[in-house]
Amino acid sequence: MPDNNTATDKTGSCLCGKVKIHVAKYNRDVVGCHCQQCRKQTGHMVAAFNVLDSDLTITGEDNLKWYAASDDAKRGFCDTCGSMLIWKSNGADNTSLMAGCMDSPTNLKLVGHIFTADKGDYYELDDGLPQHEGTGGII
Repeated sequence: MPDNNTATDKTGSCLCGKVKIHVAKYNRDVVGCHCQQCRKQTGHMVAAFNVLDSDLTITGEDNLKWYAASDDAKRGFCDTCGSMLIWKSNGADNTSLMAGCMDSPTNLKLVGHIFTADKGDYYELDDGLPQHEGTGGII
């Protein structure tokens, strides 16, 4: 997957604005995750990009709630508006953020899909981007 190391000083937030995000630099462009957990949590799929923790600042962290859907990772969301913001692998030095929480222009692009074997039966993946039935080594 191509990296996007050129974007700087991008901001985002949850729907109500209680959790704010500042990204100094992107580590990876957007990947669509079609696993059952992501689909059930969001109602469709997740579109997330990745940043090194050293390039990420979160304000309003006291408004974040965490849910561990597995023993390997946790998901962060705003406890007021419910916006899903974060997917974090345990022990990792990077964080995946939901692309939709970022303010435009993001300079991000969708670069591929993971867990396509679990995708919903109501849509097709026909954008020509790389598809992986599992993680594809991306996460």
